[in-house]
Amino acid sequence: MSLPFDRQVIGENVKLIILLIFLILTVTLLPQQSNISKEVNYLSAYIVSNHFLDLRKNIGDISATDSLYKEALKLTENDLSEALLALMLTTVPYREVPVQLPILKVMIAYPLISADSAIYSKKNENLPRYLFFDTPQDNYGDKDKLAHFFGSTFLSYESKFFDLGKLIGYFVESFEESFKVQSSVDVRDLDVNEYGRLFGTLLKSDKEILPSSIILFRSLRNFRVIL
Repeated sequence: MSLPFDRQVIGENVKLIILLIFLILTVTLLPQQSNISKEVNYLSAYIVSNHFLDLRKNIGDISATDSLYKEALKLTENDLSEALLALMLTTVPYREVPVQLPILKVMIAYPLISADSAIYSKKNENLPRYLFFDTPQDNYGDKDKLAHFFGSTFLSYESKFFDLGKLIGYFVESFEESFKVQSSVDVRDLDVNEYGRLFGTLLKSDKEILPSSIILFRSLRNFRVIL
């Protein structure tokens, strides 16, 4: 016998859990915010640099993503957690996250660590965007996918007791919809989140693996399914 349930109540509970997770992440970030801000600015400047643009032009966005990842590791002296966090914040193409308080129903703008205004817009313009076999072939492409990927990687790599990656992935979908970036949940975003989680899991045992291995694996796996 199945028990009745209230979808609205479940939805409110999920929102409350997500809000609590964000508060936990905020407490975690505060002591190192100054350092993370410097890293986000540095990596944003790297994305804007002629060197990175030449990499995208000559070897493609997937290999350029590996270069960005290696630069983050070098910057953080191979501290994977800090590098992944800096990459997540650098590749998010937004400055704020709209969060609705579950009980009061009030929307608040939650500020994210982002690059200085001088390079923020240029960074967004130069983010790698042609990453997957099903990437839209337009000027935007998959510009927002690296934030999904590295965010899920960070949460998966940092998970000690349970995996927050999937829950945060749904949160990302929620604020993108609130921003009217897309009219509904993007199944491809959730799919990329899963591969980011896989990357984070593999990094725990193999520190040499690169993002391109997982990005290409997603495409190859989908081709296999199609064939």
